[in-house]
Amino acid sequence: MSGLSLGACDGRDFCRSSIRDSTIGINFDALGEVEHYEHVSGDLFDLLKSDMREAQPGNNEITLQDATPESFRALLEYIYSGKVCLGDLPEQVILDLLGLSNKYDFSHLQSSILAYLKATLSVHNACIIYNVANFYQLSDLCLACASYIDINAQAVMRSEAFLSISHQSLVELVSRTSFYCPELEVYFGIRRWLDNNEVSKDEEKNILKIVRLELIPMSSLLGEVRESSLFEANDILDAIAMINKKNMIELNQRGLLLPEENVATVQHDATVSDNQTILLSGDTESYTGDHGYAIHTITRNGPSKGIIVGLNQPYIINCIKMLLWDRDNRSYSYYIEISLDGSQWLTIIDRRDHLCRSWQELFFEDKVVKYIRIIGTFNSMNRSFHLVSFSCLHTSRRFSLSKDGLIIPDENVASISTSATVLEGVSRSRNALLNGNTRDYDWDSGYTCHQLGSGYIIIQLAQPYVISTMRLLLWDCDDRSYSYYIEVSTDQKSWTKVIDRSQESCRSWQHIQFDPLPVTFVKIVGTHNTANEVFHCVHFECPAAPLSSSPNNHFN
Repeated sequence: MSGLSLGACDGRDFCRSSIRDSTIGINFDALGEVEHYEHVSGDLFDLLKSDMREAQPGNNEITLQDATPESFRALLEYIYSGKVCLGDLPEQVILDLLGLSNKYDFSHLQSSILAYLKATLSVHNACIIYNVANFYQLSDLCLACASYIDINAQAVMRSEAFLSISHQSLVELVSRTSFYCPELEVYFGIRRWLDNNEVSKDEEKNILKIVRLELIPMSSLLGEVRESSLFEANDILDAIAMINKKNMIELNQRGLLLPEENVATVQHDATVSDNQTILLSGDTESYTGDHGYAIHTITRNGPSKGIIVGLNQPYIINCIKMLLWDRDNRSYSYYIEISLDGSQWLTIIDRRDHLCRSWQELFFEDKVVKYIRIIGTFNSMNRSFHLVSFSCLHTSRRFSLSKDGLIIPDENVASISTSATVLEGVSRSRNALLNGNTRDYDWDSGYTCHQLGSGYIIIQLAQPYVISTMRLLLWDCDDRSYSYYIEVSTDQKSWTKVIDRSQESCRSWQHIQFDPLPVTFVKIVGTHNTANEVFHCVHFECPAAPLSSSPNNHFN
């Protein structure tokens, strides 16, 4: 087809326009009327008002090389009526219309087509739509297609449409860890694609790299995979060596990805050992000392079976949230392991040397997981480990981890909302120091204090964090000044002094900076007050907010 030309005819009656040899007639005077429609603001019509040859008087024809009669007829329908029924159009016409709306900047039309395509994705069209989305660099549509294909990977690979996918799209899609499909099926799909598409030797080599040989059963590696001659013998031997030497979960596994969705739920058919499904109920309010939690005995010698959460299939996760029983000030220690088969385990979180309380929000690098085992190793009150709630998911939230896997927070974690608490110190309100209120304090309330020479203030964070800054507000309703020092700990036994201002006169806001350290407990010790024998602190946070965001910038 040579192209599509616009010649003179009555634009208002475009449905009766003749199409002969790829020619559609339109009266340019009629085209002027589209300026009255808000939805029409395309580059195509801007050209008609420009200095280009096609816009000059007497030139009644424009040739469009990239349009089909059917798709342009649909575009005209949109131009003159403000709507087009996508459900009445063949799929290929819709894709052609998407190309026209993209090229000529019909943004409203393009948005509508994108929404329609996302809603009508299927095993038979997802690859075709992904090809088009890739070509026009439509990232949202690419992501929607990729997510659909990931979840339906096996059926998509067996479809005829899979054979039409481009080399680039094939590599992009199948190389994803979230392309969830048995690896032998991936191998057969790639082999079928290669049998139906001509590629260079280098391109074929690049495509074969996306097959994860170490995930294919050894019998198949030595059988159909070896016999196909697609892979070098050394590649197959290396894969067999990996299978024999590595823990199954350490291999480059594939898993299902459901972004920001908790997959440890009864709705997702998740289970809990000893039928303790209360753990997955989502009830984080009604638990007491007698019910509302999962439990296991902490053993003194030998491994404990722990609490095992089983997912209904392997998922990609990077975040675990769980609630330790917290109706008093007790602390727990624990570690978490993951597995794919329930027999080979890999530790991803280790809090055996730390004291933790209440809500635990744990991040780690992406892992493909089917079983999660939580093993308690310490309870400051008794020999039982109590877990009220558990969830796991894959999040796109940005997080930073130390080499030991501890979170390096960029927001205050010494707050009531992050489950921090004040263990030592006198106040009318137990956690006044952590409630974030830096304005409503006076002579009688709004602060936490201790007697000089015989006490201190201790804050416990919910879990260990790597901290390098702190900020506190000393009571400043008059012109008094204080002296103090601060120590930190992870076990409340060994303390490290991070700041010593015992020989300084300090008042109001204090900003403290030191080398990064793991911190669970913070001890603030007042050593002097120019007005009386009590040390008063209104607010504490770590890490510290940026200096520019402080209520007032007067720092000691």
